[in-house]
Amino acid sequence: MTELIQLFISNILPILLVAGLGFLIQKLLQLDPRPLSQVTFYILSPALIFTLLVSADIQGSQVLSMVGFTAAVVLLTLAISFGMSRFLGLKGKPAAAFLLTSAFMNAGNYGLSLTQFAFGDLGLALASIYFVVSVMMTNSLGVYIAASGGGSALQALNGLAKVPAVYAIPLAIGFRALDVIVPTAISRPIELLSVATIPVLLLLLGMQIARAGIPRERKILSVSVAIKLLIAPAIALLISPLFGLEGLARDVGVLQSAMPTAVMTTIIAIEYDAEAPFVTGAVLVTTLLSPFTLTPLMAILLG
Repeated sequence: MTELIQLFISNILPILLVAGLGFLIQKLLQLDPRPLSQVTFYILSPALIFTLLVSADIQGSQVLSMVGFTAAVVLLTLAISFGMSRFLGLKGKPAAAFLLTSAFMNAGNYGLSLTQFAFGDLGLALASIYFVVSVMMTNSLGVYIAASGGGSALQALNGLAKVPAVYAIPLAIGFRALDVIVPTAISRPIELLSVATIPVLLLLLGMQIARAGIPRERKILSVSVAIKLLIAPAIALLISPLFGLEGLARDVGVLQSAMPTAVMTTIIAIEYDAEAPFVTGAVLVTTLLSPFTLTPLMAILLG
């Protein structure tokens, strides 16, 4: 019990405190979090990913393994969520909202922060790969699901093309492959932006939670929470050997898979009118419950 408390205090409590500050600011000032979200999405996150991948001691094979692993976790979780949505009799927009809340994780705001505290900078670099792939899938597959009532595959591809982080990975890998040193005049501004990313992500998380409420559909919400916080990390743990992930890479991948529902799903649900109150509420509930699942999981991974 003492170890669990220490893990919570050292790794999760700092995240909750910063997010709590964002929550307080939102309640007091009633700010619109969208501009800050856009700055983070289009500028800060790509800067962090580029900086981490350029400087981290990660092999190309590890990058490919993490990419495949992340995609597999999301797709398998989505398949289970789809089956449960049919079992619950969900169709149309309610089904889309259920899939969004169950399958797509907050690997950015929450995941990057927690991974850095738990596993250091190398773990953070590995987590950034997971984050980028999850963002790509949220902004392509997630957009397609949300727009399923009248959307198309073209909308999903357009959503993917608008994710700046997608371009940060090949650019960083290109610099490393060619053994080219990024000029100081370019690297320093990018590094400055990257340092700001995680604190801003956490403030934004708190601001988004402050705008959420608990959904009325408690039964459906309970199933979504169980898939997101329990089944998804179990899937990750089971399939990690298939992708050759072991040691730190496996631990990072499993921890990222256990994150609560992605804040980005709220933005997508609002944009495509996919039961946004339910999606936002799921973000709130999974985030509030996540310390009770993440703390013992970290104890297992770090044990």
